[in-house]
Amino acid sequence: MYDPQAQNPAPPSEEEGPAPQPPQTPEPSQPLSPPQNRGSGWTGKAALALSAVAVLLAAATLVVVLQGRNEPEPPPEEPGPQGNTFQYRDRIMTALEGVPVNAYAKGDFSLNDKGRVAYPGARAGIDVSTHQQEIDWPAVAADGVDYAILRVGYRGYTEGGLFADSQFARNIQGATGAGLDVGLYFFSQAITPAEAEMEAAFVLEAIGDYEIAGPVAFDWERVEDSAARTNGLDGETLTRCAVAFCEKIKAAGYEPAVYLNQDQAYLRYDLRQLTDYTLWLAEYGQLPDFYYDFDLWQYSCTGTVAGIQGDVDLNLDLRGAKEEGETPE
Repeated sequence: MYDPQAQNPAPPSEEEGPAPQPPQTPEPSQPLSPPQNRGSGWTGKAALALSAVAVLLAAATLVVVLQGRNEPEPPPEEPGPQGNTFQYRDRIMTALEGVPVNAYAKGDFSLNDKGRVAYPGARAGIDVSTHQQEIDWPAVAADGVDYAILRVGYRGYTEGGLFADSQFARNIQGATGAGLDVGLYFFSQAITPAEAEMEAAFVLEAIGDYEIAGPVAFDWERVEDSAARTNGLDGETLTRCAVAFCEKIKAAGYEPAVYLNQDQAYLRYDLRQLTDYTLWLAEYGQLPDFYYDFDLWQYSCTGTVAGIQGDVDLNLDLRGAKEEGETPE
């Protein structure tokens, strides 16, 4: 679903300039000898003594100046506490009021005997589409998978047509028949809330009489193509699309969800308008670094599961951990 290479390019590294050169210490010029009185009286001796004192004072002053130049500058003071902020790449982000934060205990995440991420009280799942082709669902269920999130369909990114996933009917029959809980998602390219509602209606019609125990997710992703109809879509409109989709799903009695990655969450969506919905986070790795709270976590796109040829997305449903009080307050 989510391509981290396309969505999260690494920030360019800063070029290092030439190493700073130490300040050059000027050589002190030799003081001119005062003109000597050809006489040998006390006046000449006094003048000579005064000249010697002046030379000594000038040398002492020069030493003090040079020592001051060679003293290293004090390091800049560390910035003090910045309040309710956090860093994302090279940005300092201000936390949104009213949006719950990530309270999962990082030390409780682990790898199980299958090499998959586990967390106390969480359930293991996968999400699939036509890309996984034909799936042996009993084998999937026997390999430690508790649920599956199935792609119902997608919107074309150039002309905007709505299409069913070619494997959806087979997948929903096979997954439910194998005893797995099922959730759904739609790959959106909506550019208006009205289009997002049309996508939700498409999903509701496809559900029919099937029992859907899991969430029904709005999965809007950026397409790296100059011809994409979604190019230039602003965050406010995208948020309104997600809300429109979720409200229509909610009105039909299902659990609405929004699938997002960190770029979308921090830089595009207004999360304050999505707190009533299940958040499904895509962040690949063994520990989630996302600042805000989330419910489902897609932690890998290269998983292996019996009954599926090739890679498959791996997920954790962490809502059970919350219900059991596994997350700290």
